[in-house]
Amino acid sequence: MPLLLSVDQVYKTFASVRAVDGVSLDVADGEIVALLGPNGAGKTTLIRMLIGLIRPDQGTISYLVNGAEEQTLPPAQLGYLPEDRGLYQDVPVLRTLGYFGRLRGMRAKDAERAGLEWLERFELADRANEPLKAFSKGNQQKVQFAAAVLHRPRFAILDEPFGGLDPLNQDLFVRAIGALRDAGTTVLFSAHQMQLVERLADRLVLLGNGRELLRGTVPELRRRWSAGSRLTLRVGPASDAAFLNEHPAVVRVEQSDGELTVYTRDGTSLSDLLVAVGRGLDVQSVHAEPMTLHEIYVRTVEESR
Repeated sequence: MPLLLSVDQVYKTFASVRAVDGVSLDVADGEIVALLGPNGAGKTTLIRMLIGLIRPDQGTISYLVNGAEEQTLPPAQLGYLPEDRGLYQDVPVLRTLGYFGRLRGMRAKDAERAGLEWLERFELADRANEPLKAFSKGNQQKVQFAAAVLHRPRFAILDEPFGGLDPLNQDLFVRAIGALRDAGTTVLFSAHQMQLVERLADRLVLLGNGRELLRGTVPELRRRWSAGSRLTLRVGPASDAAFLNEHPAVVRVEQSDGELTVYTRDGTSLSDLLVAVGRGLDVQSVHAEPMTLHEIYVRTVEESR
């Protein structure tokens, strides 16, 4: 796929703090890319540079626009959901959405129609004439999301889109972001909800202290970490699992209160390991699952400190 965005060795310093420290990334047309990292990792600073709100001290940011490289996208092609809400609290939400659509170059009737479509999708159409301040935190997030994308941008940058949402509405947003991509919008988003990132993102970039720590697809990151499966075993009393640390398939073993967690290497057969477990332990139950993105994230960030 052709590249939409290219970031090459970008730096940004505020006073004595290096917020972004030589970050490079590419986003191809039609991708959903997740930008991850702990608080203070540099995600929001990088996003503000991507939308042109601030400029990098060094490095380049370029978009492919009509066959030419540009530093920013035209407003009609960019959608931006900020982490902090910035809508008008006393204005009816449909009027607000129409206004934001016109700012992005839409005709008034088209903007109002698109705003109403998003309110219907988020089950808020019957409250279209209520002011934003009458809405819950989660419903305000729905309105802000709609304001960011109702003009069908070529590229949507979503900073913490799942903030303030309960699990049902998180799932609603996952479907909405997937629908954006299906309609032709490329998406870059930041989030802390690893299970949602794992469901949604084609690729991810993990930052820490302004630097890139990891990038790739989730399967690629599992291979890079040699992160295979995680076996959870219920074992009988007085079971000593120390011998498993010597097994070639085992990365590490954790044991507490009759439960044993065995982390295995990527690509290794579990048959021999399970035979060893059965011979050495009184196993009452066993459950296996792949290493999660959450675990890879935590281990990577902890090792970077």
